[in-house]
Amino acid sequence: MGTLVYAGSSEYSLDDRTLAHVKIAVAHALRHGEGFFLSWDRSTDEGSGRVSLWLAPAIPLAFRFAEPRSPKLSLPWLEALRRAAESEDGLRLFAEGTHDPDEPAARPAAPSAREA
Repeated sequence: MGTLVYAGSSEYSLDDRTLAHVKIAVAHALRHGEGFFLSWDRSTDEGSGRVSLWLAPAIPLAFRFAEPRSPKLSLPWLEALRRAAESEDGLRLFAEGTHDPDEPAARPAAPSAREA
């Protein structure tokens, strides 16, 4: 499991493959200087609901990967995540191969949060 470190203090665990795709989609969106939301559903173990983080160029982000090698990236998934980041709702995580953030059964396991 990799870790998304938000604003230097909040940590969210994601599998390395998902995190690698999120990193590229986020970097592409932030290069344009615009902020957007990154959202995902919380598991019932975490109380259900949804988490949304405001991402903007001035907010520090770090991507820590468990594996030393980068996973092979899926260009269709990257493109779908990039388009989602540019939408009014922002980037809502969804599973590879679905390209549909509104497909509940298709979402990846929700990131787990740890306060640093």
